[in-house]
Amino acid sequence: MTVTHGRPLTAEITEILVANCGLDADAAARAPAASLEELGMDSLALLELSAVVADRWQVQIPEQAGQLSIAGVAEVVARSADQPGHTENSVLIAAPLPLVWDVTNDVANWPDLFTEYARAEILHRDGDTVRFRLTMHPDENGTVWSWVSERTADPATRQVHARRVETGPFEYMSIHWRYTQEPGGTRMTWAQDFAMKPTAPVDTAAMTDRINANSAVQLAVIRDKIERLAGAGRAGAGDE
Repeated sequence: MTVTHGRPLTAEITEILVANCGLDADAAARAPAASLEELGMDSLALLELSAVVADRWQVQIPEQAGQLSIAGVAEVVARSADQPGHTENSVLIAAPLPLVWDVTNDVANWPDLFTEYARAEILHRDGDTVRFRLTMHPDENGTVWSWVSERTADPATRQVHARRVETGPFEYMSIHWRYTQEPGGTRMTWAQDFAMKPTAPVDTAAMTDRINANSAVQLAVIRDKIERLAGAGRAGAGDE
């Protein structure tokens, strides 16, 4: 399902047709596969639709749009207006910032920190920049995904900038890690910017959903592991 700003694109097209072109929303709901012409959209209505779509998404819909269903128009818009993806996810970890920083930037031990990585091979280090190969556990189809990434950590600002060197299905993928102290601990934020190749098996909307879902899982896992480390450290200090 194609989405924009968290809403189905078909719903946005339908709203435009109802508000600007005189579409009967109930008729459209009863016949989702009907063409715009079958739903009563004449040439003036299609011109108005074209104008609104061009203004909102900078996309020109074809002259034969009347032969398309609402979902068909949405697919045309999605293919032409596929914007770069962006996600931002964060977690508050009840642990000191130096501990969170050290644990999450120890790339060689990422297989023990993340649940998705089977191996992390360090390929090169240059100061605070490290290049490494990540290999995931086999997916549900038995496919093993692997790629080379590079990340540069800035201990002074507590930020990391990372990118995929081997991009796979992405045109590009970059990740900005931010660490900030807050009441109750350390907030770690991942901001990811990416674009999908035309040959990719999923589009930007689907990849956005995947990244958001997986980030929530991994951030929770990392939080729990670091909080256990922090708790063990406090207990050990109390025994001295």
